Amino acid sequence: MDIIELLKSAFMGLVEGITEWLPVSSTGHMILVDEFVKMNVSETFWNMFLVVIQLGAILAVCVLFFHELNPFSPSKGKEGRRDTWVLWGKIVLGCIPAAAIGLPLNDWMEEHFYNAPVVALALIVYGVLFIVIENWRASKREEMAVAGSFGSRAVVSGGRPAGAHFAAPAAATAEDEDDDENLDFGSIATLEDLSWKTALGIGCFQVLSLVPGTSRSGSTIIGGLLLGCTRSVASKFTFFLAIPVMFGASALKLVKYFIKGGTFGANEVAILGVGCVVAFVVSLIAIKWLMGFVRRHDFKCFGVYRIILGVVVLAYFFVLEPMLGL
Repeated sequence: MDIIELLKSAFMGLVEGITEWLPVSSTGHMILVDEFVKMNVSETFWNMFLVVIQLGAILAVCVLFFHELNPFSPSKGKEGRRDTWVLWGKIVLGCIPAAAIGLPLNDWMEEHFYNAPVVALALIVYGVLFIVIENWRASKREEMAVAGSFGSRAVVSGGRPAGAHFAAPAAATAEDEDDDENLDFGSIATLEDLSWKTALGIGCFQVLSLVPGTSRSGSTIIGGLLLGCTRSVASKFTFFLAIPVMFGASALKLVKYFIKGGTFGANEVAILGVGCVVAFVVSLIAIKWLMGFVRRHDFKCFGVYRIILGVVVLAYFFVLEPMLGL
């Protein structure tokens, strides 16, 4: 068993655990990392590893939100159990578009789109979209505040009526006012407010993530924001949509791996196991951090990061690499 390969796998798990939940594209980052930290494994195993390592990340969601997702929780009454089943129904509905389009196109997409230039362009395009959408939301919020037209259902995180944060208390500090400007708001402030139609709409945005570099979480969060969700609701529903998607994608990859003659020796088990465990632990931290972050900040910083990374990637592959003959 090669300790170097295990360290590489741990690093891949670190990258996966961070980028799976932040709207910056985990698969895109993994493809880029592979350009510099190549694992000594077969191409068949690597293609499977890229997807199955996400199981570690998704288990973190199951652990963190176990009570909320468990319809059999003894602390839930009849209504609570019913609401949980309804939530699962919306999750399944939201996964249908990606499954319907992704399953038949999976192999074709991998063959034609899993490369650095596509990842770089997707990073830039969706980085710009994040900035544009957040600026649009901010201007819309200001217009509604001036007109005094916030509806009773438009709220910010913390349960205050949306618009209440526009008039800062006299005793508020400058720092408080700066934070207040980025408070979470939207007409869909809880998962119970999320309609079946909106769930399906967010699921349609998830289809965009079939292009590597787009980011599954990024595309669904953008969809949620455009459809009226608060950042918190958009992020949480994105996490929940990942459960059936990632389990399904991992199962499909494993089946294809074995069909192509792939096997699991001690080395393969160790590499995949280390990657999944690290992804799980890091995901626990990343998810908790992101849920706190979105209550007070917008997603523009992720948009800027995506644009910078995309430009760096293009510069490396189209300028530096040819220049140095790498």
